[in-house]
Amino acid sequence: FFFQAEDGIRDKLVTGVQTCALPICFKTYGDFWPFYLGEHARPATRAVHYVGTLASTGVLIWALVTQHWWWLLAVPFFGYGPAWFGHFFIERNKPATFEAPCWSLISDYRMCGLFLTGRLGDELMKHQIRS
Repeated sequence: FFFQAEDGIRDKLVTGVQTCALPICFKTYGDFWPFYLGEHARPATRAVHYVGTLASTGVLIWALVTQHWWWLLAVPFFGYGPAWFGHFFIERNKPATFEAPCWSLISDYRMCGLFLTGRLGDELMKHQIRS
């Protein structure tokens, strides 16, 4: 993985070790949220997350409406597929899912909701996350 500074900026020339000591275990969701935003600093990473979040939600609703329960098996693929692509190939970091799976899922929907309502920019500035 790439070096990662606390402000979300990565050094593309150096690989192997992180420059900051990111917490392995977060005590509160309030501690996790700024970390999550920093792991999604690039707009393209966030964009593929929105696609995955909305697609997985659509598939979930489709499964419930049609009562074709086998569609539920596709929900994680639609959600995690684009998101993990964004982390591995755009952001070049490890998905936050591995650190805190429940908080990561909540944060995916929170980030998407803030984007859809036009409030994500303020949240990124509040936590000093730069692209």
